[in-house]
Amino acid sequence: MDSELKKRIEALRSEAEEQARKGHLERAAEIRQSELPRLEAELKRLTVVHSRELPEAGTVEVRIRGLMMDPATNMPIVVLKDVSSETVMPIWVGIFEANAIFNEIEKVAASRPMTHDLTRNLIRNLNAELERVVITEIRDDTFYAILWLRQGAEPLTIDARPSDAIALALRADCPIFVTEGVMQAAKLNTTGPADGPTGEQLRGWLEGLNDEDLGRYKM
Repeated sequence: MDSELKKRIEALRSEAEEQARKGHLERAAEIRQSELPRLEAELKRLTVVHSRELPEAGTVEVRIRGLMMDPATNMPIVVLKDVSSETVMPIWVGIFEANAIFNEIEKVAASRPMTHDLTRNLIRNLNAELERVVITEIRDDTFYAILWLRQGAEPLTIDARPSDAIALALRADCPIFVTEGVMQAAKLNTTGPADGPTGEQLRGWLEGLNDEDLGRYKM
């Protein structure tokens, strides 16, 4: 469908140039001002729809299982769960980011826009849309993420901390992905504080979580 639409757009552009060369300015103007904009808008719409439907290659879609406190260190942990399996992975976050995530989970409205609300509003008012976030790698025990946005027909990528990316994904209601490499690495080491639980202890604890354990922070 997209390829046929692109061919039609190119054919119309050629026709408009030909009509202008022949002096048929009224027809050329009709193509450029009416027919071409309509087809280009349709192509833009289809591009956005398809980008949402296609899975992120080499990634696993995850959802937020819950927000908890590490029982050993009292540091906030976002628990992400593979949507197609029982695999879970933890990401330690700061207090501010945990609060931003918690507020959106609980739908707590601040009297004035907080940082992540402001960022979401800026994206919207710049006629852009956050389509997905991808947690891309672990390097030196630090997670990295990318925001995938679209402004018109133009895709944009922005480097971000995973905690900020997750807080924004909640506000934009967009999917969260983790690369398969990160998911595998996160299963093999905790990337948490040195004085925290061992990887084996943490994996057993996370995989055994139930709604009662997650309390009011479950999703």
